[in-house]
Amino acid sequence: MSDKPSVLFVCVHNAGRSQMAAGWLRHLAGDQVEVRSAGSAPADRINPAAVQAMAEVGIDITDQTPKLLDYETAENSDVIITMGCGDACPVFPGKRYEDWKLDDPAGKGVDAVRPIRDAIKSRIENLLADLIATR
Repeated sequence: MSDKPSVLFVCVHNAGRSQMAAGWLRHLAGDQVEVRSAGSAPADRINPAAVQAMAEVGIDITDQTPKLLDYETAENSDVIITMGCGDACPVFPGKRYEDWKLDDPAGKGVDAVRPIRDAIKSRIENLLADLIATR
C-alpha cells in the first residue's frame, strides 16, 4: 500500500461531478494523493460542459474517460466520495466515506456547470487540507 492517501470519486455516469472532482484534486494535490474516479453506470464520454468549465480554470480533463466502478478499486481506496450514486458503491470497514450533495451537470450548459465546479473546488480544498494534516 502506498504512503499517500487514495481518493475515489463515484457518481452515476462518471462524466461530470466525479471527473471534475478528480481533476481538481489532481491539480491541487499534485503527486501527494492518488486520485481515482468511477461510475455506477458510466457514460460514453465526459460531459462537454464539464470539460469546458474545467478548461476555464486551466484544468484539462479531456484525457479522462468514464470508468465502471469495480470492487477492487473501491477496496483499495482510503477515501470514497459519492456524488449521487445511491447504493451502488460497496461498503468496506475502515474506509472513510463522504456523500457530497451536488447538482448533476448532465444535460446542462456550462453556465449551470460553473457553480457545481466551484462548489467541488471548495470541497476538494477542505478534503486536501484534512488529508495532508492527517498524514
